[in-house]
Amino acid sequence: MSPFLRHYLEMVAAMVAGMVLLGPPLMMISRLFGYSFMFDPTIRTLIMATNMNIGMIVWMRYRGHSWERTLEMVAGMTLPFLAFLVPMWLGLISELTVNVLGHVAMLIGMWVSMVLRRAEYSMDHSQHMHISHDQHA
Repeated sequence: MSPFLRHYLEMVAAMVAGMVLLGPPLMMISRLFGYSFMFDPTIRTLIMATNMNIGMIVWMRYRGHSWERTLEMVAGMTLPFLAFLVPMWLGLISELTVNVLGHVAMLIGMWVSMVLRRAEYSMDHSQHMHISHDQHA
């Protein structure tokens, strides 16, 4: 498997892990305080996207990516997803459509972010750590 594809699949796994690991505890905490974000589609969507971003941030930093690259990836994941909220607010598309299109757009946004930095995402992870340490020195 190419390093580029491995990077992508690892980041998708980190994104899913963030959503799966952070979502249920947040729902339980919100219910303890008498509010469940499960009743608000916008908040539910934003929390899900944030949980995926947290998983991505943790993984990218662990793998030695710079904050600049990490935030580029967050933007590549979040901006396309957020674009579908406005049509939902206008009643043009359903929440399910937002989630389906948002996830597809997020995966494409991640891929585009990586293609724009193909050389970096085609390296072995140990090279990221070397580059990150050199940039901070």
